[in-house]
This record gives sequence, C-alpha cells and structure tokens, in this order.
Amino acid sequence: MNFKNTKLHSINSPKLWSGVLLVVISLFLTACNSQGSSENQTTYYNLPDVTNKYSEEEIVDFNSRINRGQTNRYEGLVIRNTPLLQKPSELPSALFYDSGIDIPYPEEGVKGLYITTDNLLDDEYFNYIIDYIDQTALNAVVIDFKDDYGQIIPQIETNNPLVENSVVGLVDLQEKLKIFEEKGIYPIARIVTFKDYMLANLRPDLSFTDVETGELWSADTGSLFINPFSQEVWDYNIEVAIAAAKMGFKDIQFDYVRFPEGFHDFADTLEYDIGDYASYVTEDEETEGGERVMAITDFLEYGRDQLAPYGVQVSADVFGYTAVAGDAPDVRGIGQNFSQMAEHIDVISSMIYPSHWDDGFFGIDYPDLNPFDAIDEYMYSEDQALANVSNPIVTRPWLQDFTAWYKIPGTFQEYGADQVQAQIVALKQHGVHEFLLWNASGDYSEGVDYAPEITGNEFYY
Repeated sequence: MNFKNTKLHSINSPKLWSGVLLVVISLFLTACNSQGSSENQTTYYNLPDVTNKYSEEEIVDFNSRINRGQTNRYEGLVIRNTPLLQKPSELPSALFYDSGIDIPYPEEGVKGLYITTDNLLDDEYFNYIIDYIDQTALNAVVIDFKDDYGQIIPQIETNNPLVENSVVGLVDLQEKLKIFEEKGIYPIARIVTFKDYMLANLRPDLSFTDVETGELWSADTGSLFINPFSQEVWDYNIEVAIAAAKMGFKDIQFDYVRFPEGFHDFADTLEYDIGDYASYVTEDEETEGGERVMAITDFLEYGRDQLAPYGVQVSADVFGYTAVAGDAPDVRGIGQNFSQMAEHIDVISSMIYPSHWDDGFFGIDYPDLNPFDAIDEYMYSEDQALANVSNPIVTRPWLQDFTAWYKIPGTFQEYGADQVQAQIVALKQHGVHEFLLWNASGDYSEGVDYAPEITGNEFYY
C-alpha cells in the first residue's frame, strides 16, 4: 500500500479526543452503576441464639438487693467492707463552730449520770449532785434538751414554726453549761427523737394514723411517735440537735431513735408516708422490715454529717436486746440494727439494765438478782456484734441504779452501791471504761467506786 498519499488524522484532532472522552465517560458510568447495584444488595447473617442467663424471678430479686444495698449492680465487682476515706481522729479546733464553752473529752473516758429537768430546777439538788460528781470519778451528765414529751427544754432561737411551738424554755441551760465548764463536767444533750407528743399533735401527717378510725395512733402507754421515714421529721430533730451543739453541749445523744415497739405486728393497720423507702419493702420473711432499718441508719448518718461542723460527738441509745438478737424480725420491726447503727455514730449506748432482761435470759434465772452475770453475758454478745464494724465506735452502756419495784417479789432486789459496783466491774472485765447511770428520780447510790482497779474475778469471787 502506498501510504504516501494517504491522509491521516492528526492526534490533535478534536474529533479523536471527543470520541475517547465519550468512551471513558461511558466506562465510568457503567462502573458506578455496577458498584451501586452491589451496595444496594441486602446481606444476611446467621446470628447465634440468645437466651436469658437469669430467670425473671432472679432478676427481680437482684434488683431488690441492689435497692437494699446488699449487692452491687455489676456482676463480680466486690463491695468494700471498709470506707475508702476516714475522718482523722483529731481535727484543728478552728474548723469547728465555737460555742464559747470549752470542755474537753475526759481522758479516762466518760462516766456519767442522768439529771432530770426537775432536778436541774431544784437548786439544792443541783448543788448536791455537782459536789457529788466533783468528789468521785464521775465526770459527765446527761440532760434533756428535748424530752420524752417532745418539749424543747431551753429557750432557743429559731425561724421554724414547728420548733418554736415545742420550745418551753424551762431551764437556762447556758447558765448550767458555764458551771459544767468550771467543774470540768462533760455535758451530753439527750434528744428524744421519734417519740414526740408535741409534733405529732401539731402535724398528724408527720405521725401515724389508724386506718379504721382515722385518728392519731398512740402506743399502749399513750406515747405518740413521729415518722422516721420523713425527711421533714429528720430536719426538725437535727435543727434541735444543732441548737444544742451551738449552746455548748459536747455530745448529742439521740434517744428513742427507732419505730414504736412491736411495729412489725401492727404496721399494716396504720397509715403513714414511707417516701423514698418504698423500694426497700419486701415480703421476704428473712428481710422484711429492712426499710425501717435503712431509715434509722440513714437518719444517724445524716445527723452525723449535719453536726460535723460543730465538733460534737454523736451518740445513740439502743435496746441492749438489739446486740443480742441481731437481725431478728422484732429488731427489724423497730428499725434498729446494732452493727449498722454503730457504723454511723461516735458512741453507742445500749440500755442493759439487769431488770430489763426476761427471767431465764442468758441462762440466768433472775437477771436482776445477778447484775454482774447479766452485764458480763451481754458484753459477749456486744463484742461479737461490733467485731466487724470498721468505724472506731465507743461503747458507753446505760447501767441500772434504780430498783425495779414493778417486778414479781423474789425476782428482783433493791439496788444500791453493791449492785451498781457489780455492773461497772463486769464492764471493766471486758475492757469497757465508759458508762452512764440511770435513775429517773435522780436518787443515785453513794459509796460506789466508779473507776475500780479490780478485775471482775477479784470482785465476784
């Protein structure tokens, strides 16, 4: 072929490039359509069968235990039995409210007695008891700041109309505190907490009412109680306690920090607000009443936190039976758990009067006739109850310095120096050097060695 005369298109020909461009675009669009078609296709996978690891009943029980604080919501995560942080045993005084009353904690431990409001008003008796304390190893007094009736004994300033209604201003306790300061007598303010006639009558909605009659419920003794589930009730009592701390009391002692006795037997016949503790309610016989235990324990923890800025000790009176019975239904009935309460206060004062134990308790025919044995046997139970408590709790039991004339003849005895001494020595045998003496009339036995050097065996045998 003769190429010489053949006419060829130049590579710069527009027609050539137009054709090439059309081919490229066509191929690109074809590829895109192919890819889009592939992406739009549904892909199916075979998933494994999923079955419940736990039954519905187990899940309900697990959630219930979480609400009661008995387990952690994360499987396998261990709950610490000890707090992550602990308050130092001593803090600078500048951190606390200054009441103007300076009375240090007794180095030898608190050894005190209860003084009634009537006795405070009796100058002759008051001077006598101050002199008696001064001449003995006694060094502390317990005084009603808020009494069994709900009356707030001294005059205090408040903007709370509920508190103001209960102030009776019977005694100038600031004046008494100055005398205690001069004598070095450690003052303890007794706050009767949930037994309160004044507030229950003023605010029945903060108390308990009978479902059938709609009337305010009262115990067989005629006592009225206010609702430990109520935050408003908590704040009411804490405001009173703070007033005592500001006045100069060094220990705030919560008494009747419980539900009424036998509450578990008649709770269903009463109407009251359970508030946030409804989630703790259970029909399980082994844990029924846990909501009451939680409420009392939470109140003490809350009270201690609120009182912390005032540098006071926080103590609570409890039935001695709670340390012995542990988690028994009647103990949960009143909401007291000895070990749990001990975790959230500074001092626990169990009422272990020999006359209050039933005949045969501890294997003792008549405990009132055997004060040493009654206290000795009780302390073994308390030691066990406190064995796993991480909080550095101080035990300061209430001892009997009165005669239980109401008991059947032959089952009790008249109490005097020997019987009181026996109780103190029994405590000493267990390493307990703090105690409080109770006599509702203030008629205390003389001739007692309140800080004996002898051991229990030397005294008893």
